[in-house]
Amino acid sequence: MYAERASRLAGAVVWTNTPSAASGVGRVLPDGCMDLLWHDGRLLIAGPDTRAHRTDGDGGAWAGVRFFPGTAPTFLGLPAHEVRDRRVELRDLWPDARVRRLTARVAAAADPTRGLEEAALALAADAGPPDPLLRRIVTALDAGRPVAATADELGIGARQLHRRALTAFGYGPKTLARVLRLQRALALARGGLPLAQTAVAAGYADQPHLAREVRDLTGTTSGELLGGA
Repeated sequence: MYAERASRLAGAVVWTNTPSAASGVGRVLPDGCMDLLWHDGRLLIAGPDTRAHRTDGDGGAWAGVRFFPGTAPTFLGLPAHEVRDRRVELRDLWPDARVRRLTARVAAAADPTRGLEEAALALAADAGPPDPLLRRIVTALDAGRPVAATADELGIGARQLHRRALTAFGYGPKTLARVLRLQRALALARGGLPLAQTAVAAGYADQPHLAREVRDLTGTTSGELLGGA
């Protein structure tokens, strides 16, 4: 069973997932985000995905904080592209003493999600605010603006935009735009909009274009994906 709520950390989401063997294989879809995870007494980082991440139903309970796109590298102190398409234990990325302190903080909380949220708030306070340009990049691409136009509007070159995107989001702006467009389409379709209208509203050329992108980014079809939403 999956549940989520808005975090006290701006733009973040706190979530829990308790699957079972009967749940079967699940998919975590690419969304441009990174997560701080708690599982079996361990802290992990979920890097930004370029394809759906498959999960097993018997993996036990998970909790996480999903950071707003582009913010996690500032809070965690590592470039996003280093953990792209990976789930990595925090002890493999940080000094042991720091991981032990943070692990103990989460473990001592009555609720792991509360402990994770407090940890995320502390990390954000220590790191300071992310570059505000990153949110503008997300806003522009999520509105369907072309990458070149986004770079021009922000007053930076295409190469600089690409470098910043790799560090903050884990991949280039074109991939980020595809991921954000997919999320827009899924939100529209789950709201009941027919797929042909969803494709146009989300910025695809047509429904077959949407179908190809869904297959490429999620590994399944639109019907199967929405049927299991």
